[in-house]
Amino acid sequence: MLDPVSILIVTVLSGIMSMAVLGSLRPAAIPGVGYWIGGNALAITGLILFALQRTAPLYLSVMMANGIFSLAVLQMLQGCRQFFGRRPVEFGEYVCWAAMMFGFVCWTYVKPDINARIAASSMFHAYIYASVGWITYKGHIPGRPKYSYHFVTAAAGIGALGHLSRGLIYGFGIVTQTTLLQPNAVNIAFLGLGILALPSLSIGMVMLAHDRMAERLERWANIDELTGALTRRAFLARAQACLGQAAAHGTHLSIAILDIDHFKSINDEYGHASGDEVLAHFGRVVAANIRSSDLFGRLGGEEFALLHPSTGRSEAVTLLDRLRAKIAAGGCRLSDGERLGYTFSAGVDEYRRGETLAHLMARADASLYAAKAHGRNRVMAG
Repeated sequence: MLDPVSILIVTVLSGIMSMAVLGSLRPAAIPGVGYWIGGNALAITGLILFALQRTAPLYLSVMMANGIFSLAVLQMLQGCRQFFGRRPVEFGEYVCWAAMMFGFVCWTYVKPDINARIAASSMFHAYIYASVGWITYKGHIPGRPKYSYHFVTAAAGIGALGHLSRGLIYGFGIVTQTTLLQPNAVNIAFLGLGILALPSLSIGMVMLAHDRMAERLERWANIDELTGALTRRAFLARAQACLGQAAAHGTHLSIAILDIDHFKSINDEYGHASGDEVLAHFGRVVAANIRSSDLFGRLGGEEFALLHPSTGRSEAVTLLDRLRAKIAAGGCRLSDGERLGYTFSAGVDEYRRGETLAHLMARADASLYAAKAHGRNRVMAG
């Protein structure tokens, strides 16, 4: 029969590998990783103490081992909360942990009862795993791959059910034993499930961290950091998809090319840092005043584009002129407190059946040049 100590050794090695992988992710400053590394370190310490039960005193191999291992899984829960933007620490959980440890003192030295210790520990762990599973299940970000979230939810769910079953079986005295590492079939099954659930959870946390890194990379590739607009590549790709839908369903689609007026003069007079503040302000105002279905992209420098699905040319002109008036009336408050007024010009045109995106944008761009030729701070349609 498999020796419980062998399970502990395998789990310790798995925890060390998880720590190494999570440690490599530490520089990325992903929320929760610090807690997960700490949880694995505590788990390794607790498991080593568990393995010494046949030779070490009870205060070390029972009291400290259980206390440290319980704090390890609590750290995993706290890391999970932080990863999903929640407050990581709940004071009540530490109260429960302290109450459990008080019970361990009583059931170890006052009235020895290993079944009571197992039941209390298992119930505490079941709560932790159930909480991790629920938070992860609810925390899936729409549009992100679901596999890592499902893996963590499943691993946590299996861990919670295993600990709950173990707690009930030992709590009601259905199975009794004299030592934690007693090599009987029921004990080994529950011990293996309970202990190996933590490495499985650690693997899931690594998967979640990698998904968060992938999300960041995708965002950096698709979103202009300064203005919050889509990058040129991302805008053109999404605009092409919208144009295909308009062609397939025979719906209207309009596009506008926008250019901040006299932007070179702003850079020359106020400096490039102030120019960046103007670009950032422009991005914020546009994003706050367009519809959720509209696409906003930065084509380069001070030139931007807006795509309006299901929108005719005259309606697009109205939307752009409203935005133009808002920018002209507001201006940008620079970091030094000075208000810098600026305007933009725009050219608008509507999709014609059979034409390419490049052709549509070229016609809108021609309207932009016409707006500049007519004095700037205006919207013109082709």
